[in-house]
Amino acid sequence: MTEIVFFVVGLLSGGVIVWLLMKVKLSKETAFSQSEHFNELAGIREGLKASEARIEELRAGIHARDRIIDEIRNELTTEKTQRVEAATKLESSEKSLTEQRSMLETMKKELTDTFNALSSAALKSSSEDFLRLATEQLGKVAAETKGRLGEHQASINGLVKPLHEALRKYEEQIHSLESSRRQDYGSLNQQIKTLTTTHQQLQQETSKLVTALRKPQVSGSWGQLSLKRTAELAGMSANCDFFEQESVTTETGKLRPDMIVRLPNEREIVVDAKAPVDAYLKVISSTTEAERETAIANYVSQVRAHLNALGSKAYWDQFKKSPEMVVMFLPGESFFSAALEHDPALIEDGSIKKVILATPTTFIALLKAIAYGWQQAELTKHAQEISRLGKELYERFAVAMEHFSKTGTHLEKAVESYNYGVRSVESRLLHSVRRFKELGISSRKDVPVLEEIDERPRSVEIPESG
Repeated sequence: MTEIVFFVVGLLSGGVIVWLLMKVKLSKETAFSQSEHFNELAGIREGLKASEARIEELRAGIHARDRIIDEIRNELTTEKTQRVEAATKLESSEKSLTEQRSMLETMKKELTDTFNALSSAALKSSSEDFLRLATEQLGKVAAETKGRLGEHQASINGLVKPLHEALRKYEEQIHSLESSRRQDYGSLNQQIKTLTTTHQQLQQETSKLVTALRKPQVSGSWGQLSLKRTAELAGMSANCDFFEQESVTTETGKLRPDMIVRLPNEREIVVDAKAPVDAYLKVISSTTEAERETAIANYVSQVRAHLNALGSKAYWDQFKKSPEMVVMFLPGESFFSAALEHDPALIEDGSIKKVILATPTTFIALLKAIAYGWQQAELTKHAQEISRLGKELYERFAVAMEHFSKTGTHLEKAVESYNYGVRSVESRLLHSVRRFKELGISSRKDVPVLEEIDERPRSVEIPESG
């Protein structure tokens, strides 16, 4: 097949060459220019190069296919060889099996003949000889059998003894594990009983707590306690930073907010705690979606009713130092999130009614901001006091410097008086006193020489008081 391909390729190449020659001859007979002939020849050369490349690709493909065919042929040859070997082995096995069958038949026949001969001989011999022979043979067989049984028993014991030891250790481990399991099971049962008892007690206490919180008085006290605890967590002190249950009498009655928080500059914020615990417990204890929707609608309506009531009380009119707002404290984040989830307009409506909804987190943030305001107010107050003390200290320092200046003036006058006295003594007294010594008056002491003082006190600049 390769020769045919080469023949076809050569035929195509020859045809192309003849066509080229004819093309050149015809082109010479026509009046085309020399440059056009060169262009055509260049195109033909490119075509020949492409044809040669294609021929090379075909050759490579043919070689690859021939290589695959050779591999397949080799695999077929190997498979045929393996099949012949398998057939030979099968034939040999069948032949061997036939020979074994023949051998078995021969042995069977020989055994039958031997048995018949022995039977005949036994019948012909005397009974004593037969019994003796049988006894001897049976004795030999019994001895051989006994020896073989002993050997087998020893080998069996050698094999069984390690197994017996392993089984014994395994049984001991099983007993130990069973004992540990029983102890652990007993301890686990005791822990389960303790846990069950604790759970029952917890359920009872929870039930008591829920029952108590459902009462308005208890839930109200719990809300007020949560409010106070939150204020203390923020660093506030009762009867100092905040006051509880302060009442004021109005035309419509007595108002008593749960808490009043002091602000700097003698201002204050009114806070009222609201805890609709009963309605919220019905929400979280609902078993169906319909019950939950009904319970949460009732809960939100109670929260909104508290909001409207606080807005209508207008605490800022009665507490003149309060800004126009009141804080409505809900004693738990879940109380606020449950209401806001069903009624997102609560915050906006509260702002319109001048009621700010607060949870422990937001209330602590509010109190922290108030504490920061107090710090700034204290700093301002301290700055004013420092300014006053600085002015007073400056004035006192100026007075002290005046005293020092007067002292320097007096010292300067004293130096001048001293120098004047020294000059007077030297000019008027020392000359006469020295004459006494010249006249022979002796003394153990000499008259000291007095010197004038040249240094003067430094001047002190008195700052201007302002």
